[in-house]
Amino acid sequence: MKVIGLIGGLSWESSAHYYRIINQETRERLGGVHSARSLMWSVDFGEIERLQHDGQWDALTLEMIDAARRLERGGADFIVLCTNTMHRMASDIEGAVAIPLLHIADPTAERIKAADFTKIGLLGTAFTMEQDFYKGRLTDKFGLDVLVPDAEDRRTVHEIIYKELVAGVVRDESRDAYRGVIARLIERGAQAVILGCTEIMILVHPEDSAVPLFDTTEIHAVAAVERALAIA
Repeated sequence: MKVIGLIGGLSWESSAHYYRIINQETRERLGGVHSARSLMWSVDFGEIERLQHDGQWDALTLEMIDAARRLERGGADFIVLCTNTMHRMASDIEGAVAIPLLHIADPTAERIKAADFTKIGLLGTAFTMEQDFYKGRLTDKFGLDVLVPDAEDRRTVHEIIYKELVAGVVRDESRDAYRGVIARLIERGAQAVILGCTEIMILVHPEDSAVPLFDTTEIHAVAAVERALAIA
């Protein structure tokens, strides 16, 4: 079994779900009381959040490279960055270490294509929805047509993530707001929707959408187990 190196704390709410899913999946595949071999370097999300909203992406890149190098020195065989937004600097991380990075968008897109969907809605932080590092990969590498919410809906989705979900706060009113955003993406032709922030799965569930939801937290964590067990 390979050692999974997790960059966590982005936020720790979703990192806890990564740890649970990875170990549950390992036990299910191997049986008995097996669990995953893993390391986690967990950052202070308070510092990360401030740098994100200040646009200090160079400093954030150095922070992620430092985390990846710590995991590499600790014996990790590959890196799992437990967040969508910070994949903005995925190529910088890959260039700084000798071990591979399991990119969160890749297993997600593979699941979508296996389900024969081509037009997909994307929810996430404003950074993920508005910048090209994530949408561009889905389009250029996998040929997906990616829809994002309009400006007002993007603001709603982003604020709920940073004001509530990263702190573990789940409100019915916020779930209703997300349901409305999803419905409007469906009206524009979305065949399915990516939950492209690792905290959204805390709030939104399959019954909240008329089309399939692709939860990046679950998909990424399961892909990590498959890589660790050399299944894929």
